[in-house]
Amino acid sequence: MIAGTADEEGPVMRESSQGVTVVALLADPDAPTEIARHMARVLPARLADRSGQGRRFDVEVVSEPFTAGTEDLSTLTRRIKDRGSGEHWDVVVALTDLPLHSYGHKLVVELSHEHGMALLSLPSLGGLRLRRRALRAVEEVVLSLAAPRATRAEEPPQWQSLGRFAGRLAPIRPGPIGEEETADLRYVVSGPRGYLRVLGGMVRANQPWRLVPGLSKALAAALATGAVATVNSTIWSLSEALSTSRLVIAMVGSVALMIGWLVVDAHLWHRSVESSPEERKRTALYNASTVLTVGIGVLVCYAGLMVVNLVWALFLLNDRVFASMTRTPLHATDYWTLSWFVASVATVGGALGSGLESDEAIRAAAYSKREQERRRMLADDHGD
Repeated sequence: MIAGTADEEGPVMRESSQGVTVVALLADPDAPTEIARHMARVLPARLADRSGQGRRFDVEVVSEPFTAGTEDLSTLTRRIKDRGSGEHWDVVVALTDLPLHSYGHKLVVELSHEHGMALLSLPSLGGLRLRRRALRAVEEVVLSLAAPRATRAEEPPQWQSLGRFAGRLAPIRPGPIGEEETADLRYVVSGPRGYLRVLGGMVRANQPWRLVPGLSKALAAALATGAVATVNSTIWSLSEALSTSRLVIAMVGSVALMIGWLVVDAHLWHRSVESSPEERKRTALYNASTVLTVGIGVLVCYAGLMVVNLVWALFLLNDRVFASMTRTPLHATDYWTLSWFVASVATVGGALGSGLESDEAIRAAAYSKREQERRRMLADDHGD
């Protein structure tokens, strides 16, 4: 990397010999790569506008599993440094969808101005507006790394930027750094809000909506159960007699049963192999993200079953037959209560049908690629 020369008006900007600052987005496969490619379309113009003075930026996306087999920050930093040493990049920003930890805190981003590189953990940005937040974070990081020298010698270079980033994404705050570490600036999240932010980001990385097509056999069993239950006169009578509170209890119970069955049957529950408090907290975070991921997927399936059952009931039910069986006339609300109750019954049938799915298929639907690799690595280490 070649740095420009300082002038009296502003800080030095890292730039190549051609006058263009080359930025590499080193992204884990899957979601981080998608986010990086989205950034690459808009980041050069945003950086040029923010930096001023006719600066130009060239953004490249490199999709590589640089976190494979490890969550150790020093190892990841060394990998990023080695990967960029033989390239023409001026700035390297690595993106991963794994939650990373530093001194008991959840890492957001760490920077090394000396080596022009940074590591960003996407889950710490939360599950909402992830692309916008990631773009804002990378923009601030690149501008900080591209201007590593302060205009005044007494001003530490690592603190002259990123204040806007930390302020916008509260509760993010500066984190501790060891004397032997490569990084010179680190931001972390902590506390209940930070925990919820990371948890939401982990669920977002797992993409729970992928669970729906991943449970094809369970959905087939649920649809078959719902079709049979819709034409069962006993189900008609029960749905007519049940109160709203009992229908809610039936829904919650069936959804909880489905979630529990999937987690237990597919061995999704993670057990800590260490007894340290930090490892227990990390394990609890992973298990909470698993339950939420599966729960959201099951709720989406439940809503779909309700719609299918409602259409099926509207097509099949006859008011005279219904009245002869239940002793009450068929009203419009009866279609709704019947489809609601049948969805609960069908969800239980789907839980039984999920036993036909392979554990690998369920894990592939419930986890991101990085999380699948992490769990395979832990399983191999535990087996050894």
